Amino acid sequence: MNNVGNPRKESALMNTHRFENEVIEYFAPLFGFDPKETWGIVTHSGTDGNMHGMYFGVKYLQSKTKQLPVAYVSDQAHYSIKKLADLQNLELRIIPAAPLGQMDVVAFEKALDPQKPALVVVAIGTTFKGAIDDQPAIAAALRRVKPPAVYTMLDAALFGGYLPFSPYKDIVNRQKLTFDAIAVSGHKFFGFDEPLGLFITTQEVFNSQNPFRVAYLNDAVPTITCSRSALGALKFWWQMTRNGETEYRRQAAYILELAQYQKKRLDEMNYPAWLNPMSNTLFFKRPGDWIMKKWDLAPDQDDRLGGDLAHDILMQHESRKTIDLFITDLKKDVARRRQGRAAGTAASGRAF
Repeated sequence: MNNVGNPRKESALMNTHRFENEVIEYFAPLFGFDPKETWGIVTHSGTDGNMHGMYFGVKYLQSKTKQLPVAYVSDQAHYSIKKLADLQNLELRIIPAAPLGQMDVVAFEKALDPQKPALVVVAIGTTFKGAIDDQPAIAAALRRVKPPAVYTMLDAALFGGYLPFSPYKDIVNRQKLTFDAIAVSGHKFFGFDEPLGLFITTQEVFNSQNPFRVAYLNDAVPTITCSRSALGALKFWWQMTRNGETEYRRQAAYILELAQYQKKRLDEMNYPAWLNPMSNTLFFKRPGDWIMKKWDLAPDQDDRLGGDLAHDILMQHESRKTIDLFITDLKKDVARRRQGRAAGTAASGRAF
């Protein structure tokens, strides 16, 4: 089976386009898209969704202005954006972020080129700090500067999975906060056993693409990746059908509650920790190497927050018991460090 080509068109090839279309039709309204004016695919990964989002954006903006756009993204967004801009030979302007990870909108406005179309990538959950860029402020900056054309894409790899099933669903609803496309990962919140994802955009954006008709397929292939997984679409359809909104809402509430619980436990220790609004990603002062290794924690660094950091992304397989075990280890680590500092101070005093 091979989901090559446009899933909206009939094909004689063996594929799962019908199931793929049902997945897109299920998720499109959750992101505020009109199913009748929507086009989308099940992608190979979140980065594949970003790649389609940026490529489709370039073609859409070129159809409006005959110019290559300037791409804008925060320095806390996923590293794939930098690679994809390089791949497409785009001018990329990386915008600094505030200490908690949101794009600095004042710096964004200053960086905007009023003479060139703008391809704006909005981070809905930055990779390390779990920050959500301020879409209304970004849109207001664009209205003030007035580039000749604008295309806005949401990189919502993790958060795009659970936000539609949470009280914060309007953050990813294009009827509330206008955007042109969204990319979501399937192997994060949805927990698939291999990389998968969703890419959804409007029919208007899709119609501006060069479909590159292929004679021997008797079809046009608008996607960048020609062959696409038919099994991936089936997996998404199966999970979507089995779970439904009730189960997705339960899981979304669960991981957000876990994040709040872990923040509470760290606050009780007076341990430096931060949790952005609407986020399941908690980041904190980096503990000792033994904890980093035991708990498989990812490292980062930000002098504005005291230097070395680590984070925990609270997912469905975790529990309060897991968090309590982590807190027990963290308390041991804090005690060891205090003992080490005390011993060092005593040794320093004896030297005199």
